[in-house]
Amino acid sequence: MKFYLAPLEGITGYLYRNAIHDFYGKGVEKYFTPFLTPHTKCSFNAKELNDITPEHNQGMYVVPQVLTNSSEDFFRIVKDLQELGYEEININLGCPSGTVASKGRGAGFLAEPDKLDHFLEDIFAGTNANISLKTRIGIHDPEEFYELLEIYNKYPLKELIIHPRILKEYYKGKPHWDIFSYAVKNSKNPLCYNGDIFTIDDYQCFEEEILKWDDKSNIPAMMLGRGVLQNPALIEQLVQYERSGENNTYFDKERFKVFHDRLRNDYMTQMSGDMNVLYKMKELWFYMIMLFPEQEKVLKKIKKARKLAEYDAAIREIL
Repeated sequence: MKFYLAPLEGITGYLYRNAIHDFYGKGVEKYFTPFLTPHTKCSFNAKELNDITPEHNQGMYVVPQVLTNSSEDFFRIVKDLQELGYEEININLGCPSGTVASKGRGAGFLAEPDKLDHFLEDIFAGTNANISLKTRIGIHDPEEFYELLEIYNKYPLKELIIHPRILKEYYKGKPHWDIFSYAVKNSKNPLCYNGDIFTIDDYQCFEEEILKWDDKSNIPAMMLGRGVLQNPALIEQLVQYERSGENNTYFDKERFKVFHDRLRNDYMTQMSGDMNVLYKMKELWFYMIMLFPEQEKVLKKIKKARKLAEYDAAIREIL
């Protein structure tokens, strides 16, 4: 099984990707960027270009993700990405955000399968880029995926990454593994699974459930996002489990501390003012606190911190 780091808007930028790669990158095959949205007069704004510039992504296989429903915009951004050296482009058909979906982009594009089909036909006819898709399984009903898969099967995708929830479920409830199993049997493209793998136990349940229908060799890759944010060592642990069957959940607090300090200091060099750095770190602690059960009091101190000195005092306490 290959493991990828999922894109999460505002979180998994190049500073986070580099820190993960340096401290927990063993076993991470691909790093996907948060989505890029083509602009009216240019492909990227300064922040986006800073995130994807090759010198900020050295030593990693990075896949830019594009959010658009316009083939014209897609061609323009792909041309610029290829000039930067990127070989694979991922199309976002999975973002459930209301502001994105209401414009017919992300998972909202799934509401118009005919338009989606024409879009894919245009882009595969008009570019030589390797194209992968990250998709949800529909808008209102999981069975919408049957029609969507017929569309996807028409095109030579680099990969089809499936988050088996419908748009309206957001991240609630259990993923529809029966629908993913249907894809395992019927997809003509290589598959990648995404959704709710937070622990080795979750991975074992996934294996047991999917193996009811088919050989796991038909699922060559898995993308993890929130699970890695909660536990940066998760992919490393899953790789070890795959190789040896060992369920090793040992938490190396010292390595985590160095990883944390690297992120904090990198954000300080790129952002002005305590509050901007604190916002980024607090966003991460929403997930990372899962490594520290029964530490709610310290988490409150982290949330309440208004200065880096207050934040650092709370971190010394928890670490």
